[in-house]
Amino acid sequence: MQLFLVSIVLLGICFAGIAIKIILKKDGEFSGTCASNNPLLNKEGESCSFCGARPDEQCKSNTEAA
Repeated sequence: MQLFLVSIVLLGICFAGIAIKIILKKDGEFSGTCASNNPLLNKEGESCSFCGARPDEQCKSNTEAA
């Protein structure tokens, strides 16, 4: 029972940290959302479904916000 309570408290702290980051971040957006730029995840060289950037390009959603 004690392990269960410790686990719940640690998960609560993690969720609170993420929530605080979203609240304090401008427009509540996470940075670096293009996983397709990672060559280990995108071996076929497909474009990002989020912003349309190819693996050799920088995320287009980051350049629009700047």
